[in-house]
Amino acid sequence: MIVSKFGGSSVADADQIRKVKAILESDERRRIAIVSAPGKRQKGDEKITDLLYKCNSLVQKGLTCRPVFNEISKRFVQIAQKLKIDDKKLSERLDDIRCKIDAGRGADYAASRGEYLSALVISEFLGWEFLDAEDVIIINQDSTVNEATYQRLKEKLDPDRNYVIPGFYGETEQGVVKTFTRGGSDITGSIVARAINAELYENWTDVSGIYRADPRIVENAAVNPELSYKEVRELSDVGATVFHEEAIAPIHEAGIPIVVKNTNRPEDPGTRIVPESNDFGPTAVSARGGLSRIRLRKLMLFKKYGMRHALLTMLHIFGIRPSYSLFGIDSIVWFFDSKMANDSVCQAMCERLKKEFGLDSIEVDHGHAILGVVGDGMSSSDAYLQTAMTLKENGIATTFVNYGASDSSVLFGVKEADAAAAVKAVYSRLFG
Repeated sequence: MIVSKFGGSSVADADQIRKVKAILESDERRRIAIVSAPGKRQKGDEKITDLLYKCNSLVQKGLTCRPVFNEISKRFVQIAQKLKIDDKKLSERLDDIRCKIDAGRGADYAASRGEYLSALVISEFLGWEFLDAEDVIIINQDSTVNEATYQRLKEKLDPDRNYVIPGFYGETEQGVVKTFTRGGSDITGSIVARAINAELYENWTDVSGIYRADPRIVENAAVNPELSYKEVRELSDVGATVFHEEAIAPIHEAGIPIVVKNTNRPEDPGTRIVPESNDFGPTAVSARGGLSRIRLRKLMLFKKYGMRHALLTMLHIFGIRPSYSLFGIDSIVWFFDSKMANDSVCQAMCERLKKEFGLDSIEVDHGHAILGVVGDGMSSSDAYLQTAMTLKENGIATTFVNYGASDSSVLFGVKEADAAAAVKAVYSRLFG
């Protein structure tokens, strides 16, 4: 049996949903479809999930979400009408959802309704059974999957029937709707694939696989025919967003292969993701921007036991969770998503850390990026040297190098303004 997950671009409108139907019906092994909320139809459009977050934001300010939710309702009704689905029941569901959002059901409930409504519409169009993720997926408080989920799914899924399941959300053990992080429909697909021990997990999107570099930066970048689980996780960490990095976890032990394919070009082979790849050496280059840097120093910093943990705890209090860490004998450097804290928060944090821990110095600056060259067996490859030489030859300064921490990647710190140029130059050197 094949589990097929369709992203937001694949279900953005009625025409796209017809393509989904054709794909599902082209192989009788495709018995379970996981669907996202409708994405952008064209440039400048808004994703349904973003509109739903806006609805919750309005409610938190004491306002009604009706004006924004009307846009959502109009979009779903339009899809239903074009697919020749009776929209009366759908309209009733839409009204009920708007009332619950206005009543303060919270951000997770609001955001999850895009997938919920998408699955309702698509299940009716296909004539497949709708299975609500709330009824089968339990999400722990730390956003990991509760093991009881797999037994629930085994009990609910009949191998002789076809199902449409909304992605992105489930419920807590207390029965409250909870979402995964953005892009979490990929995780839902992995959970279902593991539960039924699928022969294949398909991830349908709007690109023909996972590229060796972002095609928006490198024109005519090549598609990777195959990547390992580790390579995909490493790539996701440095900015490649085609497949959610947490979606590997549910199927890791089962070793279920994944294929990333293009809904608009189903004949393209896509990228196959497998437990272990036969390819060694560099397979892709990517960069993740939008990072800020914390640099702190104190003589004998690590002499006191638990100092690193105490400092991190204080960062968490200010809403900062670092993505990357570097350590010297008396110093720490942390990189974090700049959206986590504005300048006033950063200033208050620095003042408190300096006072409470007696730091010699602490500062925050912005405009950083992490460049990653990914590939299994990087520790025995000369890609590190080639990348370093390429950056130097192109006048791109590096703020740090992380080589050896992973055998599947080497990381370079660069200025965000240089990130695109760095990706182009390194791609040309390694893959051109």
